[in-house]
Amino acid sequence: MKKFISLLMMLVLVLSLAACGAKEDTKETIKTDSTDGTVEETTTDVQEEPEDVVLDFLWFSDGVETQVMEEIMENYKEENPHVSFNLIEVAFDDLDAKLKTMIAGGNAPALARITNPGLLFNQSIDIAPALGGYDAVTSQYMDSLKPYYSKDGKVYGVPMDVTANGMIYNKSLFAEAGVEVPASSSDIWTWDEFEVAIQTVVDKTDAKYGLLWDFSPHRWSTLMYEFGGQFINDEGTKATVNSPEAIAALQYFVDLHKKGIIPESIWLGGENPNNLFRSGTAAAHVSGNWMVSSYRDIEAFDWGVTYMPIAKNRASVPGGKYLMAFKESDVEEEATKFIGYFMSKENTGKYCSESFFLSPRLDNADLSYEFGGEMFTIFSDELANTPQSAASDWSKQDIIPVVYSDIKEAIVEAILGSMTPEEAFNDLADTINGAIEDK
Repeated sequence: MKKFISLLMMLVLVLSLAACGAKEDTKETIKTDSTDGTVEETTTDVQEEPEDVVLDFLWFSDGVETQVMEEIMENYKEENPHVSFNLIEVAFDDLDAKLKTMIAGGNAPALARITNPGLLFNQSIDIAPALGGYDAVTSQYMDSLKPYYSKDGKVYGVPMDVTANGMIYNKSLFAEAGVEVPASSSDIWTWDEFEVAIQTVVDKTDAKYGLLWDFSPHRWSTLMYEFGGQFINDEGTKATVNSPEAIAALQYFVDLHKKGIIPESIWLGGENPNNLFRSGTAAAHVSGNWMVSSYRDIEAFDWGVTYMPIAKNRASVPGGKYLMAFKESDVEEEATKFIGYFMSKENTGKYCSESFFLSPRLDNADLSYEFGGEMFTIFSDELANTPQSAASDWSKQDIIPVVYSDIKEAIVEAILGSMTPEEAFNDLADTINGAIEDK
């Protein structure tokens, strides 16, 4: 009998240890004395504490958004004390190389802030099943962003912010010249009207430059979409950059340089347009909404944002950053949970408003900014009036990054006059078609 009792006790101990190792919910029975002297028993589920996890988070910074994200992570940790974050900060230019090295070495991060999600679909997690399904996730964001982060009913990340191209101008110079900018989207200049306005500002003030334009195919393409052009057809099967509309946009860009409205020193000399605008000697600057945060410390003159002139269309170019989780990080479930937390209206709104970004969420249209709210409203309006061709082009991240430098080179050749716009874009079309065939 003693041996039997000993064996029985050992069996109970083994079963108890096995139950603990399985990390399942356990039952706890609580005995309490009732008022009538009897003993009542209550059985409840006892939740075991989740294991501690560390989420490696590959990150780059444009401005103050690191501090804002750290606040969001701290708030998440308060609700999920078993989670901690290891923020791995790298320079933007080193981001892609660092991520590829980590993935290739079997050390994929849990999370990363990404600008080119389409190149990483095979390495990232489809988060849709854990977050309510494809429609539940994508319906919360601008439709134009879908091609960037989703494909074939799968969602490989969520937009963190959205960017828009537009026109920043020197209010002080315009006021000195007596030139008023359009007061609303119903009163936008044509490009011919804009040329007259900008030339008036240069003639009547000490401005050295009329219009600065970022040395960037992304920013340049804003003009192409206004003229009705496109780099690649929607299906991604053929280059369309040598269409009459795209060639006309390049010809007009060349003409603005020939007239001296755009200084050649940017596209042909590598001069930084940000520095030129800060000097107070330029009337206007075509750049992105991120410059609102960058220029907010300017005190020597007043500046603001006005509407881009219109050609065939109004246009901007949607862009932005995306939050992705990766396979083989060993913490895929916890990484997905954090994405679900970040993508809420409140947290995305906090991140964008405090970082001076535009929000990609449809319900964050009226964010309150500490600075520049009226400027963000104009950028948002530009984005809302952008043709789908812009998103179609720039979401083709298996093609556009491959030919990015070729686009820049073609535009430079046309400005130099070594090739006509038609010749430059015919050559570019051949290059793009080659990239399509090789992908």
